[in-house]
Amino acid sequence: MSKGIWVVVEQAQGSIRKVSLELLSAGAKLAAEKGEELAAVILGSGIGNLAGEAGQYGADKVFVADDAKLADYSTGAYTSVLAKLINENEPNLVLFGNTAVGKDLAPRVAQRAGAGLASDCTAMAADDAAFVTFSRPLYAGKVNAKVASPAARPIMATIRPNSFPVVESPKTPEVVNVAVSVDAADLRAILKEVIMQASGRVPLTEATIIVSGGRGMKAPENFSILEDLADVLGAAVGASRAAVDSGLRDYEFQVGQTGKTVSPVLYIACGISGAIQHLAGMFSSQVIVAINKDPEANIFTVADYGIVGDLFEIVPLLTEECKKIKA
Repeated sequence: MSKGIWVVVEQAQGSIRKVSLELLSAGAKLAAEKGEELAAVILGSGIGNLAGEAGQYGADKVFVADDAKLADYSTGAYTSVLAKLINENEPNLVLFGNTAVGKDLAPRVAQRAGAGLASDCTAMAADDAAFVTFSRPLYAGKVNAKVASPAARPIMATIRPNSFPVVESPKTPEVVNVAVSVDAADLRAILKEVIMQASGRVPLTEATIIVSGGRGMKAPENFSILEDLADVLGAAVGASRAAVDSGLRDYEFQVGQTGKTVSPVLYIACGISGAIQHLAGMFSSQVIVAINKDPEANIFTVADYGIVGDLFEIVPLLTEECKKIKA
């Protein structure tokens, strides 16, 4: 009997995050190829209703750890519950999103389970010898490393958001309610309050379209022209490190090696020179459009489409044309 492929599902405010739907979709495809069972693992409080949603994206089984102590993400508590569950069931493969939670949780769970971890992967494929092979970008996306673990089980990996399409494959999953045992040692850090920023935009790491600005934006108020374009496209707004360091945008918007790593379908870079630090965070975007008045700007070396010109003239024109197309 196969031991299965697991997806650790992230949820927020009672909804499954898009990256987890991507992993369930990709996991369902891999499970079919390998003759394995796909299981979703959901931790939280009052989240029993999410089992059916996980089934919509191919889960054969859903482990539900529903407890008030898991209402807010806690590194210690989540690690304890998840590691125990993995050690008891011994799945072949466990997938996490390469998100703030996934990057915090996966290595800790891997250590408890005595497993290796492939981090920030952008592709995976079935493999006869190693069960699965992952691809992860290195050196700011200049090369892709192939990562495999032929012998050790479980195999664990974090997968970059927007690496796989979301595909529905409805099933009626078996629901397994997990007994939660969390002691004081697991709750060394307790979340007291979450202050949500008022924003109608999708988070950068989940956005399928991102409009980013660099130092060429010149002033904080000039980002409004990028926001206008983003509103038309339903996009998120990002910034380069140079823009953040210059005080043009807050750090939470920074895309790059020391900011957020993104993989949108479309990335529009405005007034961004293309420093290696920035390219490391957006190189895996499917389509890159660069707007810069310097024809020698490094950003054009990775762009699929480039426009040489003044962004303050081009972006408003682009916004108006997009409005006409949508109309």
